[in-house]
Amino acid sequence: MSAAADWQELHFTAHKDQVKSLEDWLFARGALSVTLEDEADQPLLEPGPGETPLWDAVRLTALFAGHEDLAPLLGEVPPELCTQTPAAAVPVADREWTRVWEDQFHPLQIGERLWICPSWTPPPNPDAINILLDPGLAFGTGTHPTTAMCLRALDADLPPGKRVVDYGCGSGILGIAAARLGATAVLGVDNDPQAITASRDNARRNEVPDAAFPVVLPQDHLVADWQASADWVVANILAGPLVALAPVLTSLMVPGGRLLLAGLLADQAEAIIEAYAPEVTLSVADQQEEWVLLGGLKH
Repeated sequence: MSAAADWQELHFTAHKDQVKSLEDWLFARGALSVTLEDEADQPLLEPGPGETPLWDAVRLTALFAGHEDLAPLLGEVPPELCTQTPAAAVPVADREWTRVWEDQFHPLQIGERLWICPSWTPPPNPDAINILLDPGLAFGTGTHPTTAMCLRALDADLPPGKRVVDYGCGSGILGIAAARLGATAVLGVDNDPQAITASRDNARRNEVPDAAFPVVLPQDHLVADWQASADWVVANILAGPLVALAPVLTSLMVPGGRLLLAGLLADQAEAIIEAYAPEVTLSVADQQEEWVLLGGLKH
């Protein structure tokens, strides 16, 4: 008889209204974790404050210890909790998951001067501006089109000596790139404490001192101190928050300052352009796949 797998998974399909009850049922029967994925390629782009949005069709993966006999459980799944029940468990070998993730993140050249490099990999071009990155729990490795477009714009157009705000800084990648490209001062802002930690760690890893790149929560006094003083403001967030933040972002800018907005799809651009029209005339500066980058100068 073959040895038991290290772990085993059960894959279910459920409607979003069934997910909470199915999760509770699985945990009550010994599931170690339950992972939710989109079953129908449906984007989720506009979660409101305090919401936990779900796709209409959800794939749930429940993880169990490898030695458990899951046959009785499969015979007991209440049919009202899911739209599709697995026929059998799927064995899963133990893996060093951190190493698996690291193996998928490789050095990436963006623009003429910038390389985004995992902190555990030697930069392929020591003479380039190498950003050593460990995203941790925050968004931003440079591989997503929205981040890549912002980095290309900074690489191509940011003159040295400017003051830059990275609003929604995530891993800090855009603010660090601005500092390494010659910005004299950069302010990072994020509402996620994990992003604050990741940005600070990555800044130190790239020898960008805290004084040159402070990273704060939106309510911090530094945000008020930066009013009407930023030459560039970059925000890679989502369309809904970008609309809501229009007065905040434009208030940080000097007249003639440049604004870059990303995190939005092409069909969302018009609403963003309209929201900023009183202060900034925005237009599409770049497009990659279905994502667009908007750019413009403050009046």
